[in-house]
Amino acid sequence: MWLYFNCAGTLRMILIVLSLLPHLTCNMSCPSSCLCYSTGAVMCIGYNITDIPRDMPEHTYMLLLNDTNMNVINERSLENRDLLVRLGLSNSHLHTIHPQAFQVAPRLKSVKLSSNDLSTLPARVFSPLTTLEQLHLDGNQLETIAADMFEGLVEMLDLDLSRNKLTSPASDVFSGLTNLTFLNLCRNSIKKFPPTIFHSLTKLRSLAIYNNELEDLEDGIFDGLVNLEELKIHHNQISRLPPQVFWSLRNLKVLTLSSNQLHAIPDKSFYNMPKMTQLTIYNNPLLSLPEQLMGHMPDIRQFYLYGTNLTTVPGNLFANMSGLLSLNLHFNHKLRELPSNLFCCLPNLHKLSLKSNDLYQLHPHLFSRLTALAILLLNDNKLQSLPDKLFQGLGRLSTIDLMTNDLMTLPGDIFSSNRALGSLTLSENPWDCTCSIRGIARWIRLNEHTVLDKENVMCHSPHHHLLLTLGSLRDEEFNYCDATPSSETLAVTSMTTPSTTTTSTTPRTQPITIPRTTPPTAHTKTPSTSLHTPTTVQPDKKFFTADIPLAPNISPYFYDKLVVEQGPEFVHHSYHKGWVYVWFLPSDTSLTVFLMFCHILLVVTGLLLILAAIYGMYRLGNTMEEIKAERAQIYG
Repeated sequence: MWLYFNCAGTLRMILIVLSLLPHLTCNMSCPSSCLCYSTGAVMCIGYNITDIPRDMPEHTYMLLLNDTNMNVINERSLENRDLLVRLGLSNSHLHTIHPQAFQVAPRLKSVKLSSNDLSTLPARVFSPLTTLEQLHLDGNQLETIAADMFEGLVEMLDLDLSRNKLTSPASDVFSGLTNLTFLNLCRNSIKKFPPTIFHSLTKLRSLAIYNNELEDLEDGIFDGLVNLEELKIHHNQISRLPPQVFWSLRNLKVLTLSSNQLHAIPDKSFYNMPKMTQLTIYNNPLLSLPEQLMGHMPDIRQFYLYGTNLTTVPGNLFANMSGLLSLNLHFNHKLRELPSNLFCCLPNLHKLSLKSNDLYQLHPHLFSRLTALAILLLNDNKLQSLPDKLFQGLGRLSTIDLMTNDLMTLPGDIFSSNRALGSLTLSENPWDCTCSIRGIARWIRLNEHTVLDKENVMCHSPHHHLLLTLGSLRDEEFNYCDATPSSETLAVTSMTTPSTTTTSTTPRTQPITIPRTTPPTAHTKTPSTSLHTPTTVQPDKKFFTADIPLAPNISPYFYDKLVVEQGPEFVHHSYHKGWVYVWFLPSDTSLTVFLMFCHILLVVTGLLLILAAIYGMYRLGNTMEEIKAERAQIYG
């Protein structure tokens, strides 16, 4: 068996090597620690590499070195490499470049020196590379860039200076890069840009300046970027936007302003950007938004607005986003009010998230125009009630989340028009299982497959329904709701039988609401409604008594269980000749304390007796062992 697997592994390795042969050069002068391909690419890895290998194939056009021990590029490292056009040296702790290092390789079009230890660069060290198109210096320790560092690099298209320690680049550092299309300055320590630093970059399409320490943007800083398509400014400290600062960016598709310190945004800031597909302004301490903010943006598909201090938003905020598919207006812990026409113009919206806000109520027609809506998240708010027609006409609505609100009831037909509804969550609400809950309880019972958390949708009141699920409530339990008010509530008068002492007790009354359902079969006659004291009560005992006539439609459940929410403590009730006798005992603090003390004393006494018995058994066992030992010595 071992031989079989060993042979199989060897055969697999042979097949892999054979598959690579067409890519390997026929020239046997490939350095150790390198892979040389017939296409002219050479890749070298290893800490034993301290300089660019000399014995590479003559037709090498691309050289990639990674994880080497090459700390310096000297003036002769690249000589005799006339065909080399792409050089990569990364993760090699490179810290020095000779000022003449690139004069011997003028044909280089791409130089990547990423993730090294470069802290300074010689002046104009890259200027001999007049055909250079790509320069990556990301992941180094550069603190400054000389103003003439990129002089002569007119063919440059891609410049990456991210993940360095740059603080204040010169205003003309990019002035000669007229063909630059991609510029990455993210993850530095830049606090401020000169107002004209980007003006010459008229062909720039992507500018990344996120994760810096920017506090302000200068007026007109983006005026020259007429072809810019992507501008990422998120994760800075920007607290102010100049008016119309983005107006020249007519071709902009992506703008990220999230995670800054914006308290306000100027009027019409996002006008004149009809090609916008992604705009983020979340995670800003916004206090308000202007009535005129968003221009025509029909191509936006997703919009996020969360982590703000907004209490409301303008009614036309999303009016120009007709192509929106997903809207996430959530996690705004002070957002309490939404205008009735806020979602007027979103015919294609598929998902709407309003979760984790501070919403107390919703306008009845808030969602009426969202005919394509499928997912609606309203959980973790403070909603106390919902209009009965809130979801009317939303025929495609398949998911509704109403968890963790303050809902006590819902209209019974609130979901009647949502034929596609397949996922509804209602738990973590203080449901009041009285008459008003009857309709929605019946709906849950008939659509239990739709309510995903039905086992946790529980009554919080009244007490006799506490912890019962809404789906377990039956229609007959609410028959009393159809009765007239005069027959629904009976006032039960509690009175005190005078004791033998001269002290009298003030009569007390306690109203008790009795549910009216199916009458018990054993009783068909309704007694009179007079109140009297049972003859079984001794005159020297202090009891509260109440006689309640059992009406023909009183449920037998009342006899089984009676809950009094307020008043004296319940002691006993009995049924006799059509009457329910309810006996009450007034609270007595001193008696309660005395009884509790007696109970504790009995428990402690019992424990002491148990311990004494255990100790006695232990001593008895020891004595028996001693007697056995003595008898063994005597008779042994």
